[in-house]
Amino acid sequence: MGNGKPFAMDTPHHPLPLSLYIHLPWCVRKCPYCDFSSFESREGVPEQEYVAALMRDIEAALPLVWGRKVVSVFMGGGTPSLFSARSIDTLLTQVRTLLSVEPHAEITLEANPGTAEYRKFAGFRAAGVNRLSLGIQSFNPRHLSALGRVHDDREARAAVEMALHHFDNVNLDLMYALPGQSVSEALADIREAVSFGPQHISAYHLTLEPNTVFYSKPPVLPDDDTSAAMQEAIEAELAGSGYEHYETSAFARKNQRCRHNLNYWLFGDYLGIGAGAHGKLTLHDRILRQVRYRQPKGYMERAFSGNAVDEERVVLSGELPFEFMMNALRLTEGFPVALFAARTGLSLTAVLPALEEAERRGLIERDAVRIRPSVLGRRFLNDLLQLFLT
Repeated sequence: MGNGKPFAMDTPHHPLPLSLYIHLPWCVRKCPYCDFSSFESREGVPEQEYVAALMRDIEAALPLVWGRKVVSVFMGGGTPSLFSARSIDTLLTQVRTLLSVEPHAEITLEANPGTAEYRKFAGFRAAGVNRLSLGIQSFNPRHLSALGRVHDDREARAAVEMALHHFDNVNLDLMYALPGQSVSEALADIREAVSFGPQHISAYHLTLEPNTVFYSKPPVLPDDDTSAAMQEAIEAELAGSGYEHYETSAFARKNQRCRHNLNYWLFGDYLGIGAGAHGKLTLHDRILRQVRYRQPKGYMERAFSGNAVDEERVVLSGELPFEFMMNALRLTEGFPVALFAARTGLSLTAVLPALEEAERRGLIERDAVRIRPSVLGRRFLNDLLQLFLT
C-alpha cells in the first residue's frame, strides 16, 4: 500500500478546499478528561498580544496558501468565548484582510456555558461569527460536577436559549458513558438537547485520554455493553427527531452539517494557527503537516520572531491510505471513489487488498461510485482502519 516516497499529484483539476483553524488556548479550569492544548487563565488572557501573534503567524504562512479561498473558519480551544467580542471582531477583520475568505464562509466559535453573556454573544454575531458550538456535555448537575465543568445545569439551559436567540446555526456538544451514568440518564440529556431545537448535535463517547487527570485516576465508567446501549438509544432518538447521523459523533438537521469538520473528514486542507494548533496543507508535490508551538507564551514569542511552527513533516505516500481512511470512513455515507485519488495522489489499487478484506468481513459496502462503512464497520471502526495500516 504505497512506499516511503513523498506525496505527488496533479492538483489543478481537483482544487482542495482550505479551512482555517484558530486555537485560543485559555480556559477557566482544565477539565479532567481534556487532552487538548489548553491552559487555565489564572493571570488573565493577553488578548491583544495573542491576536497580534496570530496575525504574524498567518503572515508567515501566506506563501503556503497564497491565492486560495478559505471556505470555513473555526475558533476552538480552550474556551474561545473567554475572549471579548472586540478581540474576536479584530481577529476576524484581520483574517479577512490577510486571507481570501469566501463571502458565505462558515465561521464557528466554541463557547462554554460558564462564560455565556447576552451582550458578548451579540458581539460575536456582529463580529461575523455565524455558527456557535456550545460545550454543554450534560444537563445533569451530578454529571457536570463529575466532569469538572465550570457551569451547572441552569447555566447550560440559559446558554442554549441565549445562543439560539443570536445564532441561526448552533451546535450542542454532549457526552455519554459518563461516570455513574445510566442509559436513561444519557437519553434524558439527548432529549433535553433536542427539545431546544438546535441545528446540530454532537454526541461523544467519553474516552480516557493519556496525559489527563481521568487517565491517571480513572473514574468508574459504564461497561462496554451499557455504553453500546447508550449509543444505540441516542442514535435512534436523534433519528426519530429528524437529525441525520452523518458522522460517527455528529447529527444535523437538513443542510446543517458542519462544513468545517466535513472538510477534515474528506481530507481537505486546513491552516492551523495558534498555540498547539495542527495543520495539513497540500502543496504541488507533497502534503505537509504542521504543529505550532504549544505553550502560549513561547508561541507568541516565536510568532513575533516569524516562525511559530514547532513540528513540520512531509506525509509519505505509504502513510496516506491510513490517514485518508481514518477521516473519510468516519462519515456514514463514506466517500466518492474518485476522491481517494484526488486527495492522495494514489491509485485506488494501492488499497484494493484492504478494501476487499474489509468487504469480506462485512465492514464496508462499495460499488463503482462510493465506498462507505457498513453498520458493523461503524461499530468497529478501529478494526476497519487497522486494515489500512502498512
